[in-house]
Amino acid sequence: NDSRPTFLAFSRQALPNLPNSSIENTLKGAYAVIECEKPDIILIGTGSEVSVCMDAAKELESAGTKVRVVSMPSTEIFREQPASYKDALLPKSVKKMSVEAACTSGWGEFADAFVGIDVFGASAPGGTCMDKFGFNKDNVLACAKRCIAGETGVLSNGSQGKH
Repeated sequence: NDSRPTFLAFSRQALPNLPNSSIENTLKGAYAVIECEKPDIILIGTGSEVSVCMDAAKELESAGTKVRVVSMPSTEIFREQPASYKDALLPKSVKKMSVEAACTSGWGEFADAFVGIDVFGASAPGGTCMDKFGFNKDNVLACAKRCIAGETGVLSNGSQGKH
């Protein structure tokens, strides 16, 4: 394939199958995994982080917050979609927070607030590192609440896990 990104997804983690996951949806670059009418917040994940977003969304929804969870496997392909699709999936009027186990830079195009890793140098089993860097339900939930309250920018950058 010389005209589009090629994507092979592998994980050492045991991850759930995502609702609405399909070749057709993946070919859009981003799609709703958990949909709702008029969300209060949209959580955007890129890979294994989507399941953490789903866990946080369940807790937010149980407290009465409307949440859409979006899987965004390819920002490049998403950028190519019609404006109507992009605006419907990520409306400008709704607060959005990205969750990616990588640097937070570049997410301002799609989200208002960011959970990521802007540090390096830790070594431990994968699950331990993910937890220490804030890729767990409790941290994503806390950051989502801060985003809903109006905070923007980097809400969690992994520095809490750096020793």
